[in-house]
Amino acid sequence: MMSDSSDAMNEAESTPPSRTEERGGWKIDRWSLFPALAAGLCWAGAIALLLLIDLRTEPGWFAPQRLLFYALALGAGLLTFTPVELHMQLPGLAFEGVAGTALLLYTLAFTPPPTGWLLDPPDLPVYALLAIALFWSVAAIMLPFVYALSQRLFKQRARRSDLRRARRQAYEFGVLAACIVVLAGLRVLTWVSILLVILILITAELLFLARVKTEST
Repeated sequence: MMSDSSDAMNEAESTPPSRTEERGGWKIDRWSLFPALAAGLCWAGAIALLLLIDLRTEPGWFAPQRLLFYALALGAGLLTFTPVELHMQLPGLAFEGVAGTALLLYTLAFTPPPTGWLLDPPDLPVYALLAIALFWSVAAIMLPFVYALSQRLFKQRARRSDLRRARRQAYEFGVLAACIVVLAGLRVLTWVSILLVILILITAELLFLARVKTEST
C-alpha cells in the first residue's frame, strides 16, 4: 500500500502543470489570452488615432502616424480573425476580416465624409467604399457566431457542419449593413425601410433553406 501511494505521489509530481484553466465548464488556454490582449491594444490604438488625429492632413502616404495607423489596423484584423479561423476551421475568414476591417478603417480615416446624396459623382465612391467595407467586415464578424449557433441548433451532423449555409447567412448580415449605407445615401433611411430589407433577407433565406431541404430529400 505504501509503495502504491508513493508511486502515485511521484507520478503527480512528474506530471507537467497544465497550461489551461477550467472555469464554469469552459477550458481557457492561457496562451490564447496574449493574442486577444494584443488585438485589443491594436484596436484601441487604431480607434484612438482615428478619433484624436486628422490623418488626412498628415503629409505623404508614409508619414509616421499614417504608418502607425496602417500597422495597427492590419494587426488588429490579423490578431482578431486568424486565431478564430484556425480554432473554428473557417477557411477564408482571416482574409475577409482583415480586408473588411482594414478597408473600413481606411475609409473612415482618409476619405472625406460625403456631403451630398448617393448619386452625386463626388460622393458615390465614398458610399461605395463604405458599403463594401461594412459588407466584408460585418460578414466576417458574424460568421463565427452563425457557425457556433448552428452547432447548438442543428442535431444532424451535416447541417451542423454546413459551412456554405453559415457563410451565406453571414453574408446576409453584411448585405443588411451595406443596404443601410445605401438607404442613408438615398436619404430614405427609416425604420420602415430597414424592416423591409430585413423581411426581404429573411424571405430569401427561407427560400434557400426550403430548396436545400427539397434537394436533400
